[in-house]
Amino acid sequence: MQTDPTRTAGATELLQTMIRNECVNDGTIESGDEIRNSDLLENYLEGTGLDCQHYDSAPGRRSIVSRIEGSDPNAPSLCLMGHTDVVPVTPSGWSRDPFAGELIDGEVWGRGAIDMLGQTAGMAVAFKHLATSGFRPKGDLIFFGVADEEAGGNMGARWMIDNNLDAVKADYVITEWGGVPSETPTGTALTLNVAEKGVAWQRLKLRGTPSHGSMPWGADNALIKAAEVVRRLAEYRPTPDIHNLWRKLVNNLHFDADTKDAMLDPDRLDDALAGLDDQMHARTLHACSHTTFSPNVVHGGSKTNTVPDEVVVEVDIRTLPGETPEDIQQHLRLALGEALYHEVEIEPIHLDMATASPIDTPLWDVLSGIMKSAHPGAEIQPSLITGGTDARFYRAAGSVAYGAALFSPGMQAEVFADRFHGNDERIDVESIGLTTELFVETAVQMLS
Repeated sequence: MQTDPTRTAGATELLQTMIRNECVNDGTIESGDEIRNSDLLENYLEGTGLDCQHYDSAPGRRSIVSRIEGSDPNAPSLCLMGHTDVVPVTPSGWSRDPFAGELIDGEVWGRGAIDMLGQTAGMAVAFKHLATSGFRPKGDLIFFGVADEEAGGNMGARWMIDNNLDAVKADYVITEWGGVPSETPTGTALTLNVAEKGVAWQRLKLRGTPSHGSMPWGADNALIKAAEVVRRLAEYRPTPDIHNLWRKLVNNLHFDADTKDAMLDPDRLDDALAGLDDQMHARTLHACSHTTFSPNVVHGGSKTNTVPDEVVVEVDIRTLPGETPEDIQQHLRLALGEALYHEVEIEPIHLDMATASPIDTPLWDVLSGIMKSAHPGAEIQPSLITGGTDARFYRAAGSVAYGAALFSPGMQAEVFADRFHGNDERIDVESIGLTTELFVETAVQMLS
């Protein structure tokens, strides 16, 4: 695939400025300040002759939308959606200033370079190029620079779809990640994300009876009950789900035939994962094939010499496609046992069920064709991601949504994973250029 030097340079410069705007989202309403990147993008798109609308879900929490209107109201529409916020950093872990946006040896350094300001910058540059080059699509092309993805999207994509659906509605949507190369037994594979696990965070409250800590024998101690809850959740082993995306993933793994056979057998999968040398890889594979339970927060107790009468345990539960809220409760019932399950007060904190898009679509065909032109001979692998993206809101609204970008051969999966939300996050200019061209070509092929 040929990249355009001018567009690559434009996307690189825009990415550097977005990093420097330091739109750090720590999950509080007051954080993010995405207005800085939203206004930057709005100023960047000035001169295209297009309308840019911005929407504030709260002070400073701004999203931007622009549209190239299609000539045929019945033609399918396409939305390029990139988020403008980034996760926090620990500067002491970085070799360079995480918000300087420096270009060093062909790489842009800074928080958000991979997740996902590089893609958002490429989308904006592609959109502006199409708007100013005389491109006249049949269906609408929408650019959506969205706030708050890094804290769950409640102040961003969810808020926009709930309150301003007409502004951002589209038949097809492209967002993060995708396009990451890895070497398989049969050659190069590129991910194209079509599904993501659900989020089903739960708050488990245990009650006890307050009493003096000097007489613990026989006390009704809520903390001891909570400890038992945590122990049982940690030991719970749900049955693996050998779903179609899992089968495709296993097929591309660099393992011998016996190991692959074990990974496709629900009775042997867990033992196969436990036997892998690379336990970080094993953790990822486990998450792709299981509903997972991670008790991560405990609140309770008031004083060292007082038996606590209330302790709260917050559990991060991630579900697989097809699971329901009722399935979550059944998992908890099995994990805790009937007696303890009925003693716990369970309250959902955050619930977004897993989502998936089909792959027999025109957008899949277009994206996979362009991706193969950049990596000749590569196989395009439909993938399930273990985290969450804003794609889930569009899928729930009836859209086909994929995570797609296009990374260079040097940005192998292990490199990508190490930098994603990690120290010294950075992206090479070649990947920026390839991703920008992916969006240009996809829009032209989908909407012409």
